[in-house]
Amino acid sequence: MFKNIFQNIKVLAQINSMSSRSTSTATNYGDYVKFLELVGNCKQIKRTGWVLRNVDDPETISGHMYRMSVMSFIIPKESEIDRIKCMKLALIHDLAESIVGDITPYCGISKQEKRLREHNAILEICSLLDKNSSEEVLTLFEEYENQETDEAQLVKDFDLYDMILQAYEYEKRDQAPNKYEEFFINTKGRFKTDFVRKLVDELQKQREEFHENFTSNLKKENQSAS
Repeated sequence: MFKNIFQNIKVLAQINSMSSRSTSTATNYGDYVKFLELVGNCKQIKRTGWVLRNVDDPETISGHMYRMSVMSFIIPKESEIDRIKCMKLALIHDLAESIVGDITPYCGISKQEKRLREHNAILEICSLLDKNSSEEVLTLFEEYENQETDEAQLVKDFDLYDMILQAYEYEKRDQAPNKYEEFFINTKGRFKTDFVRKLVDELQKQREEFHENFTSNLKKENQSAS
């Protein structure tokens, strides 16, 4: 069903692109500025999951996507994965949130409605681009949503991994071991790639060491106080 939706989006985007520009070489810099302003919204919008949990100074959508894209550099060189495509997928996958915001299951919006809003948003965003760029962004958006390619699945793992890594960073920053355990529980068993599973194992190891050290230091402080 969603493949048909994406095909319709592509057709509509092409129609919008052709109708808004008299020639294929015409450049509307005004639209480009609007596009970049929309992208800039991601620098201001806080990630909903952290906001709902009253996290102090929570990360933005841009911060999340940026680290995901940088993760492409640590993909093993011997892998057949297209690292450049992974970088692009990471930069595009949440771009619709620049208009609709970061919709989570806690927002009371159905998955179908969420997809519809995001599809309409990405179409609006792409209408500001030239034909080739519009098609590329839509193709990347579709690829990530369909989760049928190795690159899309790896980037999805990056998405989940960045979330639990961020949770661990907040635990360390706030000196609150296991405070965000729910994120680790909710992602358990959802990682599909061996590479990211190894990253998760290492993160869990460091998180356990942090908890042990925190507990040990707290015990010593209590003994000293008594």
